[in-house]
Amino acid sequence: MNVKDTCYDNHSSVTPFPVYHFEFWKKYWIHMRPYLLFISGTAALVGMAHIPDTNYFHLLLVFPSFFLSYGVCQAMTDVFQTDTDAISSPYRPLVRGEITKKAVFLVSFVLITSGGLVMAYINPWLLAPCFVLVLGLSTYVFFKRTWWGGPPWNSWIAAMIPVGGRMMDPNFDVMKSFFPPNEASLPMFYTVLLVFFAYCNFVVAGYFKDISADRATNYNTFQVRFGWFASAIYSDILAALSIIFTFLAIQPVLKQGGFAATASLSLLIFTAILNIIAQIQLHIIRDEEKSNGPIATVVRSFILYCSAIIIAFKPDWIPFLLINYILFEMVLKARPEKTQV
Repeated sequence: MNVKDTCYDNHSSVTPFPVYHFEFWKKYWIHMRPYLLFISGTAALVGMAHIPDTNYFHLLLVFPSFFLSYGVCQAMTDVFQTDTDAISSPYRPLVRGEITKKAVFLVSFVLITSGGLVMAYINPWLLAPCFVLVLGLSTYVFFKRTWWGGPPWNSWIAAMIPVGGRMMDPNFDVMKSFFPPNEASLPMFYTVLLVFFAYCNFVVAGYFKDISADRATNYNTFQVRFGWFASAIYSDILAALSIIFTFLAIQPVLKQGGFAATASLSLLIFTAILNIIAQIQLHIIRDEEKSNGPIATVVRSFILYCSAIIIAFKPDWIPFLLINYILFEMVLKARPEKTQV
């Protein structure tokens, strides 16, 4: 039986697990989508890769906060969308009543705040993107209900992650890092755009699996408003922009040549082919129950695009990137519901 065919509406007899209970954290972990923690982790690393002299103590201290941030934010936003999750993702503990919205929200808020304080130890200005992120999340549901707002709204929040990673440098200066546009500032600018468009593509692709649920709960997403073909074209455009901005970000290194240039360009070409295959699949399948395959490949593409940029600027990070990607595939394979990404 498909999990979507199982009804969990009647959970009045279920007693929610309290926060101090180990089972609560197991259920909370499901809402964090652990296979997607690698999105925020890699997005932070791609920002850190632009730091001229990396302080590895600072990196080890702050990276866990960046890595977990995606999952904590996912858990927080799930509090506000149990209506559509009850149809598209009935396996989730909030829908089943196994944990409460209040507990999940408060735990998420405390974790986000704690992560922000750790970041502030490195650079007090890192509190700024954390604050902006919380503001963005607080209006997430409103924008998701609109066909024009959902993916871009999610994506500008994601694009704050590499900016936060870059701000790991205590000498970080916003104006010098982004303005005026020159050979020194443009790679970081293009990196932020890559994260924006590649993540936007993930959001658009992800909406394909929830069309019926979104339509039933009055979420007027792009797919609900314009249909499958137009949405697939929208996704194609975002994929093309992801390829373009990855290439532009690594272009200064490509001009210099050498191992870093060859490795990053090779990974970009491989990822572009992988991404194009996923885009073709989105056009062919026309079935939301089977969309998880190309959606997962779009996630892979996001991580690999970021990795190509990281390799260009920090080729000595390749061993860690390999471990990061292998772990991502292992955790993705172990996800509790295979039709969900």
